[in-house]
Amino acid sequence: MFILTKSNYLNQYHSGIITNQKVKSIKVELSRKLRKSMTKAETHFWNAVRNKKLFGLKFRRQQIIAGFVVDFYCNSIRLCVEIDGDVHNLAEQKEYDEEKDKKIKYHDLRVLRLTNDEVIVLNSNFLFFYDVF
Repeated sequence: MFILTKSNYLNQYHSGIITNQKVKSIKVELSRKLRKSMTKAETHFWNAVRNKKLFGLKFRRQQIIAGFVVDFYCNSIRLCVEIDGDVHNLAEQKEYDEEKDKKIKYHDLRVLRLTNDEVIVLNSNFLFFYDVF
């Protein structure tokens, strides 16, 4: 576990969001749809980080990265946050999530997976992240 502080939030891999990626229009529509229908846990997380509330870090919702839609993405620390409900306990979904994480990490991004319960318990006092290295 590491504590995210104002002095250590910048990451050595900072090179910007993945640019010039081919994004299918169906993914763009899915991303928009998901932004409009967030789960309770996603809403809690979004309320805790939106408008640069967490150390001035800008988070994006439902960002398309490497052909996948990630729940939240912070470019300055190159962190993808995935908030997982019960469906992520199924074997097929676990395999999909592992492949998704692998492809995202290929771009020198970190992936943090939290359960719905972890986010709701942390609520708007969400000031730390588990080490995702």
